[in-house]
Amino acid sequence: MSNKKIVILGAGLAGLSAAWHLQKKKIECSVFEKEPAVGGLCRSKKIKGFIFDCDGHLLHFRNKYTLQLVRMLLKGNLVSHKRSAWVNSFGIFSRYPFQANLCALPRPIAKECLFEFLKASQTYQDNTPDNLLKWINITFGKGIARHFMIPYNEKFWTVPLDKMISAWTDNFIPVPRPSEVIEGFFAENKHHFGYNATFWYPRQAGIGQLPLAFEQQLCNVHKGFGISAIDIQKKELNVAGKEKIKFDTLISTIPLPELAKIIRPLPGNIMDMFKKLRWNSIFNLNLGVEGGCQEGRHWIYFPHKDTVFFRVGFFHSFSNNTVPSGKSAIYTEVAYSKNRPVNKNKIIPKIINGLKTRGILGKKNRVSVLDINDIKYGYPIYDKYYLQATAAIGEFLSHNNIIACGRYGSWKYMSMEEAILDGRRVADKIIR
Repeated sequence: MSNKKIVILGAGLAGLSAAWHLQKKKIECSVFEKEPAVGGLCRSKKIKGFIFDCDGHLLHFRNKYTLQLVRMLLKGNLVSHKRSAWVNSFGIFSRYPFQANLCALPRPIAKECLFEFLKASQTYQDNTPDNLLKWINITFGKGIARHFMIPYNEKFWTVPLDKMISAWTDNFIPVPRPSEVIEGFFAENKHHFGYNATFWYPRQAGIGQLPLAFEQQLCNVHKGFGISAIDIQKKELNVAGKEKIKFDTLISTIPLPELAKIIRPLPGNIMDMFKKLRWNSIFNLNLGVEGGCQEGRHWIYFPHKDTVFFRVGFFHSFSNNTVPSGKSAIYTEVAYSKNRPVNKNKIIPKIINGLKTRGILGKKNRVSVLDINDIKYGYPIYDKYYLQATAAIGEFLSHNNIIACGRYGSWKYMSMEEAILDGRRVADKIIR
């Protein structure tokens, strides 16, 4: 095993985790990252005293191993929080998840949502819905579907929901029991729903501390070295258009559409599968703000079209060390794609106006810092081609000693924890 040349493409959480787990077992590997710093999208920056992450990144632990690993890496720089998440609709704020907290809604809306949910829960379904729109209506009823699930998911995914499959929903959308929906109709629900009911965040310096902590324990991490070509016949990488490096096993965490641009030779039928991949993009605007803002709230969902953003979060609620005294830090997220483009020259005023209109920014909240992160690959879209395309691509890569890893390498909707565990999975596969 020690004579095998193992190369990892990308120093995001999955790539760093794979390297860490390999090197822990004394197995040599090299990591190549095209950016000047590790972390991928899990990065932080400091601007005029504000610490901004590249969009909102929170740690959610279902696995004790991952929690222990992250605690060890961050050496105590980690704090747990009980989620305070909200939905803004009908001019009011209701607790997240919407489907379990109907009590704050206008009474006619709440009654419709409850009635239709109970009606749907009593309807036996003997097969799995073949698209996301059907799954939403069957699972939650037409009320919750119409007033939250459909508008929010259309806004987030940017494609018609009847063109998507529901394979990703199990881990990410809470489905309460009828008794819990009834409870939430009369009073704010006390149950903890969903994978993110508790989350963790560094006390100091932002989420970027996690990839930096991985890096400190690793050898052979090469930053600023992009891969311009992969020759699968020669098992050879062209690094930064100059140096050529041999590999026996390649772990790729870079987005699949980018991988397709550099692999040679690429059979026509596999190229067709790469062309079927779809994704949304995220325009992330971070704001440094004078004065207090939405104290005690962690993030808010905005399902309707009257705001351009689908979610807004508050760094200062994750850690007061992310902002100078007496100030606030906000992140906003706007989803877009070829199906639903945005005018990036006009989007910032629309975001700020939406924050004011929805009461997020008050008259005393002067915006003093803007930070833009235009994220090309936001979330893989689970359309009707998804399973066929990812299976064919995965088989082709595996046949050529390339192991797909992580959210974008595997082309899956993953949490940060799942990306770390996927790195371990790949390392274990190589070790075995």
